[in-house]
Amino acid sequence: MTATAGHRRIPDRLNSPLQRIAGRWESLLLGLALAIFVANSLASPYFLDAWNLSDATFNFTEKAMIAFPMALLIISGEIDLSVASIIALASTAMGAAVQFGAGTTEIVLIGLFVGLLCGAFNGLLVTRLGLPSIVVTIGTLSLFRGIAYIVLGDKAYTGYPAAFAWFGQGYVWWVFSFELVLFALLALAYGVLLHGTNFGRAVYAIGNNPTAALFSGIRVARVKFILFLMTGLMSGVAAVCLTSRLGSTRPSIAVGWELEIVTMVVLGGVSILGGSGSIPGVVIAAFVMGLVTFGFGLLNVPGIVMSIFVGLMLIGVIALPRLWARLAARRRA
Repeated sequence: MTATAGHRRIPDRLNSPLQRIAGRWESLLLGLALAIFVANSLASPYFLDAWNLSDATFNFTEKAMIAFPMALLIISGEIDLSVASIIALASTAMGAAVQFGAGTTEIVLIGLFVGLLCGAFNGLLVTRLGLPSIVVTIGTLSLFRGIAYIVLGDKAYTGYPAAFAWFGQGYVWWVFSFELVLFALLALAYGVLLHGTNFGRAVYAIGNNPTAALFSGIRVARVKFILFLMTGLMSGVAAVCLTSRLGSTRPSIAVGWELEIVTMVVLGGVSILGGSGSIPGVVIAAFVMGLVTFGFGLLNVPGIVMSIFVGLMLIGVIALPRLWARLAARRRA
């Protein structure tokens, strides 16, 4: 490095492609995932069993389905904290339909429609009335969950058709469950959408500067409304899979998932302030959280410990980049 007074410091040579890849957040996450995998395999002799590893994927696939559109929403500068409550309301609607004799196809369509409707409701409040998304979705978090409690109380809906169980318990081939295959397909679809289309570039532009994006011809409100629709729809998909896997509906279903989903997104490298992030990072973060959860389960660690861990992880992921930037600024000074 050479520098003179009043001149910017210029490196003697550029970083190699390998150095740039190694310095990416996704590479660090991948290393963390491998370390957790090795630690779990050493901690429990049952971890490396193929069927146990397949069961481990159920710890994150349903949450990751929502994390993909949530990542786009946060990149655009918005957030949806009502996703877990949308799952509860969609599951309640599906359970109520079963009581009236609905078949598997009708149940699935009702779950997807309720999720889409909730997403549209959130999107309209944010894009049409100009309300802050965090305030709106905190309100609808209570609203949607409250409706589920009013309908069910302390009861539960059961009696789902046998064919409906395949969505949450079925396997496409060998140890590859339907949920895992769906997770992979959605990861590919959202990766292409965000990183390979004009819509994805519009999402990044809005997150970096919504005013500039608007003056450049991007329909900011329309893009954000679509993102809320996508988040609601994927919450409906997760409701179908989760209800199918559990075989019943209670108003407390998916309680606390919003924290884990946001943590998954932020851990994946998506800036909570918007404007940056990637789908591959979210995919790796999903595996990291799934491996940690499954490892704790094998070691009989209480669930409250996992909640504490998730909370600390969220705080740490948000705080560490800022602390690192301050340290770097002091070194430069």
